[in-house]
Amino acid sequence: MTETTTGTTTGTGPTTVLVLNGPNLGRLGKRQPEIYGHTTYADLVGLCEQWGHDLGLAVEVRQTNHEGVLLDWLNQAADDGTPVVLNAAAWTHYSLALYDACAQLTAPLVEVHISDPKNRPEEFRHTSHVTPHAAHEVVGQGVDGYRVALEHLAGDRT
Repeated sequence: MTETTTGTTTGTGPTTVLVLNGPNLGRLGKRQPEIYGHTTYADLVGLCEQWGHDLGLAVEVRQTNHEGVLLDWLNQAADDGTPVVLNAAAWTHYSLALYDACAQLTAPLVEVHISDPKNRPEEFRHTSHVTPHAAHEVVGQGVDGYRVALEHLAGDRT
């Protein structure tokens, strides 16, 4: 089983934000660079951490290829009231368990996709089970979409 967790969490101080990534996103830079670009997953982690720091957020970046692990992370975020940036990748389009997990989140959820699924030729990519629960959706902006998502969450702080 492969899960990647990076970043920092704090009990007090900056707002902690989880940046959760689903299947195959650990292969960024290698998998279909014509769609997803040449930025590697390690680069994405570093960018998210830097953007979070610049925005006064404590960002924890995670990636898994195992749906149950992602659901556990979302359940914990719901219990802890942690804001989430979510790129659920293919699970976005068919996972009802993901739909249910997102429904119980108590803090803002921002959905991110590197490409714009609705502009992709595969019909199944045109449906999202995350969007109904998302406070904001960022699509088609490459990895910079994660920065936009973090900026949105930083703006939600009171």
